[in-house]
Amino acid sequence: MSIGLLRQFVSRISCSLPKYRPFIKTMADDIERTQTPIIFAPETYQYDKSSLNESQLVKDPIEQFTRWFEEAKSDKSETLPEAITFSSAELPSGRVSSRVLLFKELDHRGFVIYSNWGTSKKARDIQSNPHGAINFFWKDLQRQVRVEGFTEHVNRETSERYFKVRPRGSKIGAWSSPQSSTIKSRDELDQLTAANTKKFEGQEEIPCPDYWGGVRVVPLEIEFWQGRPSRLHDRFTYRRKSEHEEWEIIRLAP
Repeated sequence: MSIGLLRQFVSRISCSLPKYRPFIKTMADDIERTQTPIIFAPETYQYDKSSLNESQLVKDPIEQFTRWFEEAKSDKSETLPEAITFSSAELPSGRVSSRVLLFKELDHRGFVIYSNWGTSKKARDIQSNPHGAINFFWKDLQRQVRVEGFTEHVNRETSERYFKVRPRGSKIGAWSSPQSSTIKSRDELDQLTAANTKKFEGQEEIPCPDYWGGVRVVPLEIEFWQGRPSRLHDRFTYRRKSEHEEWEIIRLAP
């Protein structure tokens, strides 16, 4: 029912049942308030910088991604090309959660991210459901890359090697934060950080916590999206049913 028809209905009912008038008016106001947008983003931005056709794609999506990522890195307007949205879903509820992370490594098996895999929400998600998704968005290039696949932990040696090159403060932070757990205040986190700073004082190498490390998203689908005018975007996706199969390139409607 439209707001106009609702108002007409309320007016008629109010005249017939005067004692219910305040209640009916409140109900109508509540309905109107819930249907009124809090934020309205008009469609004004146009994607008009480039196009994409199949002849521009290589057979290997990892190689294709590498080309696009290098272009994003060389574009000064893309200040953080490694920023990704990582999505996971916990079972049996199926509730999806997303967060912005920094993509760190790419190998021939997939995309690697590092984090706390002991207490974090994403850790709980992938324990019950190994599937995960990554999204890159490069605004200036008007491009997206979507990755869907399954997750696997990288070996301990790889995690420790990356941990060694992290800033000292980040290493102490990894020891100090029970990620995604409830804390009483910022002071509690500061106290944990201070305690670990003292613990590792004078120690050149801070060890990698057992619960911290890398997870790889092994892709089963990688989509390359190029923005086009009037939202008629160019979309090509590489798909395979398992990691042992060949990739198929498919064009998708925008």
